[in-house]
Amino acid sequence: MIRKITEYPEAVLGQVGKPVEKFDDELKALCDDMFETMYDAEGVGLAAPQIGLNQRLFVMDCDGIKLVAANPEIIETEGEQSGQEGCLSVGKVPAVVIRPMKAKLRAQDADGNWFEREAEGYAARAFMHETDHCNGKLFIDHLPKMRRDMVVKSFKKRKNW
Repeated sequence: MIRKITEYPEAVLGQVGKPVEKFDDELKALCDDMFETMYDAEGVGLAAPQIGLNQRLFVMDCDGIKLVAANPEIIETEGEQSGQEGCLSVGKVPAVVIRPMKAKLRAQDADGNWFEREAEGYAARAFMHETDHCNGKLFIDHLPKMRRDMVVKSFKKRKNW
């Protein structure tokens, strides 16, 4: 089922997500919905706050890495990259964000099993972007104030606010 994507400035996008504690069929169905919603919106990642749920959960399918990450944390980073980043919750308005080149993610899968996964480049950017959502941060929070204001203004213009 395709869910409605929550858009900036909805409060849930700025809240630290609650830990996922129940790993059951309901969670698996939610993850299926999140993948379906993400693909429908032509995204590479989608976090629970982006569909209005205050949970530490995201799905992603990017550069050959497809996974469900419950209770995610970035445990290691290395290097630096600068690249365009957008967000389904900010109308896909892009901006250049500096992030680490490599990232190691620690999370639980849909069955509750802990795992670690490393990524670099675009996939590392997705790990960090989606984990940020679980921590109540948006990619625009990483931008200098003037650039952030420009992105928000462009988003509002697209939404006719």
